[in-house]
Amino acid sequence: MIRKEEIEHIGWLARIELNETEKALFAAQLSSILDSFAVLDELDTEDVEPTYHVLGIKDVVREDDPGVALSQSEVLRNAAKTEEGYIKSPRIV
Repeated sequence: MIRKEEIEHIGWLARIELNETEKALFAAQLSSILDSFAVLDELDTEDVEPTYHVLGIKDVVREDDPGVALSQSEVLRNAAKTEEGYIKSPRIV
């Protein structure tokens, strides 16, 4: 069971003020959550390989196939504003 002082400390870390009723409620709820983890800790996972992604999704991005690059003049031709061989953009501060 989580002590009242631990709940107060968690509330202080979260920058929330808890009344006595909330402290009692959260102590019971957090204790229940930690009890669930204690059950999981009892499982034998010695021969279980780590799961890095539960869905088994693989990278779906295509291979990088470099092509012919545009010349500087071609790139600047498409820019709205240019200055001294560069694309000019609005100042953002």
